[in-house]
Amino acid sequence: MEQENGRGADAGPMQWNGWGDPAKAHDLPRAVRALLPLLLGRLRRPPAAVELDHVRIADSALTADDLASFAAVVGLGEVDASPEARIRHAGGRSTPDLLRRRQPGQQVPDAVVRPGSHDEVRACLVVAADRDIAVIPFGGGTSVVGALDPERGAHHAVVSLDLRRLSGLLQLDEVSGEAVLAAGTTGPEAEALLSRHGLELGHYPQSFRYATIGGFAAARSSGQNSAGYGRFDTMVTGIRVATPTGDVELGRSPGSAAGPDLVRLFLGSEGIFGVITEVRVRVHPVPKDRVFEAWSFPDFASGAEGLRRVAQQGGGPTVIRLSDEAETAVSLAQVGRIGKALAKGASVVTVYEGDGIGERRERTAALLAAAGGTSSGQGAAEDWLSGRFDGPYLRDSLLDAGVFCETLETATTWANLHALRTAVTDALRTGFADAGAKSSVMCHVSHIYPTGASLYFTVLAGIRSDPLTVWEPVKARTNDAILAAGGTISHHHAVGRDHAPWLAQEIGETGVRILAAVKRELDPRGIMNPGAVIGAQPHTERIG
Repeated sequence: MEQENGRGADAGPMQWNGWGDPAKAHDLPRAVRALLPLLLGRLRRPPAAVELDHVRIADSALTADDLASFAAVVGLGEVDASPEARIRHAGGRSTPDLLRRRQPGQQVPDAVVRPGSHDEVRACLVVAADRDIAVIPFGGGTSVVGALDPERGAHHAVVSLDLRRLSGLLQLDEVSGEAVLAAGTTGPEAEALLSRHGLELGHYPQSFRYATIGGFAAARSSGQNSAGYGRFDTMVTGIRVATPTGDVELGRSPGSAAGPDLVRLFLGSEGIFGVITEVRVRVHPVPKDRVFEAWSFPDFASGAEGLRRVAQQGGGPTVIRLSDEAETAVSLAQVGRIGKALAKGASVVTVYEGDGIGERRERTAALLAAAGGTSSGQGAAEDWLSGRFDGPYLRDSLLDAGVFCETLETATTWANLHALRTAVTDALRTGFADAGAKSSVMCHVSHIYPTGASLYFTVLAGIRSDPLTVWEPVKARTNDAILAAGGTISHHHAVGRDHAPWLAQEIGETGVRILAAVKRELDPRGIMNPGAVIGAQPHTERIG
């Protein structure tokens, strides 16, 4: 088939110092503004953020020959060393990222290079290795773990390798139910392209509108429909990667015992081995029907018990998520239900798609009711679906109002779920209290497995000093608590640079040595995303 392009579904560029479309930014709802002082005390409005034109950056460290070498590969118009392009590629969209972008002085890459094909990506890596330039692969710019920081490491310069020109449906096998998508294809573009054939991927993380297929693979993303369709890594059946020392094409058949599964090696690699340029994924027919139902529970514990029963029975909803008492209250306040927001109770959202909805819904309802749940109709579930990609806009509004707001996530077994939740909540609250800040911690479960579940935390804090200075030790303390309590350092946000110091505690020193050995083989000069995932690693001396 000819390559199909889905750019008509592109959401457009994100605002440079916040989340998403600037036109969708909004003030805090009145009910939320009323609730915040009850949670955090008196707030101090922060100083105005710097305008883009007033950001101070260093001159590019790239020479004219460096720029010309990249231009010879991708074309003169696809190498951009302008201040605006460099600022727009200065990192991801975590709260620390956005706080840094409110400051006058910022660290940025030395240029943005936009290859248009796998071969151009490969050639750019050859240029970068030959000229001692670090490379940061850049898709939708949605990382929240420091994976896009413009770190040059031991190299004389660093470029952001923007992959958005690698967009489209490259192959479609409707008989086998597989599609090959270029890595720079965004979530909306992928779904628009597949829908022309009556198919969908069905991967919907909160970053869906902007994140890319390559980013989903590189970060081992998990979408909100994971209960029905699985994590993104379970959808991947093949992959193509350009590395500084050669190409890798993997995934010959649906199952194989031909040695370790190298596809999995690149899923979650976050650009430290090379650049993912194409991803082959499992697709399915667009579901014809969708049914919603919300549930209320006396508390988080009974709600979690309901989710456990559903997960272990199997064949349940496409989406199922549990919000604790605090998150339920804030969600109600957002839609103006301030009276209910002050009441106690947890809430569950379920969404059913595809075939056999009636039977699956009946079975799930019986399990949730047996755990203490009460059906509350469709409304809350429909509200959640309509606003499920808009949470980061609320984060930006909170920052504007002087409220520090950040998220983190982990996962563990059902038997350990409550102990881990308690450990993380205590670490966050104690950390902020030690810094003299009042905080509120919310938690939800959005991904379930027969053996366990994810825990996703949102913390609000009224910080009266520099929020970055306060947050860094709180985050470190919380990471320590996660691992000490038996959780994973990341369930779906990935490792990046923010979690790299804790990776060895999770996979062991031998595990880190394995990853470092693979990196030395594929990237002997250490140009690929220095410092990410496994931290700073020595690299082979430059050849020739």
